[in-house]
Amino acid sequence: MTFKVLDPRVDPEGEPLRLAAPLPTLEGAVVALLDNAKIGTARLYDFVAEILASEYGVREFMRRRKPDASRPVPREMLAEMSAADALVSAIGD
Repeated sequence: MTFKVLDPRVDPEGEPLRLAAPLPTLEGAVVALLDNAKIGTARLYDFVAEILASEYGVREFMRRRKPDASRPVPREMLAEMSAADALVSAIGD
């Protein structure tokens, strides 16, 4: 019997992933907050947004919620959030 191990983080046939360059500052930035649809995420993001705005000068937040925690983010939602300077994805369990 042969086993094939798949890495869910990358497409082995595609281009290798590269990290985006870090932002020099969050001052005036737009940050997308992706909610995974679990119970505690909205409350967590309330706290995160307060800190990012008051301590780091984030100008605006783009908050979006996945339809379901077990499914990937819809392409349309990802496309919309790509306009942000940074994106935070968290699990609110």
